[in-house]
Amino acid sequence: MAAVRRWSEGMSSDNIKGLVLAISSSLFIGASFIVKKKGLKKAGASGVRAGVGGYSYLLEPLWWIGMITMVVGEIANFAAYAFAPAILVTPLGALSIIISAVLAHIILREKLHTFGILGCALCVVGSTTIVLHAPQERQIESVTEVWDLATEPGFLFYTALVLTAVFILIFHFVPQYGQTHIMVYIGVCSLVGSISVMSVKALGIALKLTFSGMNQLLYPQTWAFTLVVASCVITQMNFLNKALQRKGD
Repeated sequence: MAAVRRWSEGMSSDNIKGLVLAISSSLFIGASFIVKKKGLKKAGASGVRAGVGGYSYLLEPLWWIGMITMVVGEIANFAAYAFAPAILVTPLGALSIIISAVLAHIILREKLHTFGILGCALCVVGSTTIVLHAPQERQIESVTEVWDLATEPGFLFYTALVLTAVFILIFHFVPQYGQTHIMVYIGVCSLVGSISVMSVKALGIALKLTFSGMNQLLYPQTWAFTLVVASCVITQMNFLNKALQRKGD
């Protein structure tokens, strides 16, 4: 408790705002998975399932309720990145896994096995450990500073590796194994998500600075980050729907 007290006392007001927003985001996103899955199952019963490339879920109101819930959660998550460092916000996203698992057990009657419970416990331990030892974030004065960090050789090399892996999964493994191995879809979502974090953080900082009087919308870097975020979100949503539908088969 003493360590937690020292940690909370050392947090800035921005970090506390980011923490609250990140936790709220996990609640909304975790619940949205369940609502969307019920919508996907309902749509799949009367149309072409998302797992085999169908889009009948776009006509299902329940799926849209889940989608709106997810959007609210993502907005909260987006705002959290504007106030707190990514190393503080990102681990808290694991809470959405626990919320989804619990709600799936209660609402969808999906049994949570021993390994699932162990996984949830590890998520809590890992997230708590990272959050308690999160370093202070350096002050960013312009979106161009984030762009300079994102274009360093190390990050560009990582991005190239991730994109290569994503294209291999999408064009080779998804057609062959997507219907039988859900991890193919999850792999695409996770890899794309690892790239989107930097862009979401940059866009959040750009908007925060703009609202404080330093217009960042004049910089082309802001719009480049916006394009990356939009591309990542569309890709993740497409394959997440396939994964949810596949899990429900």
